[in-house]
Amino acid sequence: MGSNALKLGLAPLLFVAAAALEVGGDAIIRTGLKGSRPWLLAGGFIVLGSYGIVVNLLPLDFSRLLGVYVGVFALVSVIVGRAVFGDQVSVTTWLGIGVILLGSQAGKQGGGQNCHC
Repeated sequence: MGSNALKLGLAPLLFVAAAALEVGGDAIIRTGLKGSRPWLLAGGFIVLGSYGIVVNLLPLDFSRLLGVYVGVFALVSVIVGRAVFGDQVSVTTWLGIGVILLGSQAGKQGGGQNCHC
């Protein structure tokens, strides 16, 4: 699926899906820990581990793959924290996420000749 996903322009969707799995798995684990529900912990481990499969469907260099993914993950995690857990998100956090996302785009423009994301 790797190169086909890139050709079809599915990389952004796979990055968001992987981030949703990682954030969702962690949220399930957090809920299980707070409520002493081991079945939620087990489910959270499965969901959390699934992100690693999804993110690695893209045939990118490991460092480039995770470099881009970190920005998407940061954005999704802050949005979920705000929407689901009612976290207050500071302006500096939003600015930091912007810098991370811009940095991942700069890699595509400059030295990113191997990047197909």
